[in-house]
Amino acid sequence: MASTESGANKIHYETIAANAGKLTSPQAVIDFNDTHWTALTGEPRGVDYIEVDAGGVPAMWIAPKGADAQRVLFYAHGGGFVGGSIYTHRKLAGHLAKAIGCRALLYDYPLAHQAKHPAQLEAAMTAWNWLTDEGFDPGRIVIAGDSCGAVLTYGVLQRLRAQGRPLPVATLIISGWFDMALTAASYETNRDKDPAFAKAGVDWLVANFIGDADRRDPEVSPLYADLSGFPPVYLQAGADETLVDESRMFAERAGQASVETRLDVFDDMLHSFQMMAGRAPEADDAIARLAAWVRPKLGLPDAGDVAAGAKAA
Repeated sequence: MASTESGANKIHYETIAANAGKLTSPQAVIDFNDTHWTALTGEPRGVDYIEVDAGGVPAMWIAPKGADAQRVLFYAHGGGFVGGSIYTHRKLAGHLAKAIGCRALLYDYPLAHQAKHPAQLEAAMTAWNWLTDEGFDPGRIVIAGDSCGAVLTYGVLQRLRAQGRPLPVATLIISGWFDMALTAASYETNRDKDPAFAKAGVDWLVANFIGDADRRDPEVSPLYADLSGFPPVYLQAGADETLVDESRMFAERAGQASVETRLDVFDDMLHSFQMMAGRAPEADDAIARLAAWVRPKLGLPDAGDVAAGAKAA
């Protein structure tokens, strides 16, 4: 049964739905997200935030105290390409980086009203190139994103592979948006559970992002990409969100491509419920699972081993 605290996420989406007709400009959507979405996440203690210019892309270093300075979480925020920013997601990335024990680079990209695809992927590649040009080893980088951040995460992976360049060591995806053709059955089966992501609304987001372009283009719909040779991936989704079957379908495709895959679907949870990190136990549990899975892939000791060592010392 869902915790009382986790109800804040549903209230957030119900508020979005109730105000949909009032948010009549792109800036109104941005302002709403900055005020309401950001407030869902608790402030992680012991984390510093440093804004940087990542080759012309606005970005933010997220530096937990005592974190490994050579290992990086490269993070693409969600928001349907209509909202979200390094500011709405800095606390979520802070919780995740702190749990892992690494730094994070959280980057921005143009929203759809500013530029259509592939401008967002070009920004993601610019930020990646800046990071590796700074001397960071892809073998010590985990690439991650939530919601539409999955599009950019797998866009970067596809471009790196096409260029014959080293890939990051692992992938983390929260409530991934994988299929702009909107073929998931959960758009119907979860229609009455998810107050925000009705199929018609997501269809509008697709058109807003890519116009009349091919909805099955692998760079915008990773479900249709060749996933062979990609890093291990850990997917999380909420059982009540309309997009949940996209994660299930993607996990099946990744497994067929011999990619090490883990999928956790959380009962009674909605889209990107991890944004409640620091406030709801379900979000904190999800963050802890992501960190425990990825730490050994980054060559970091288990968090329990670290704690035991500190106690012994």
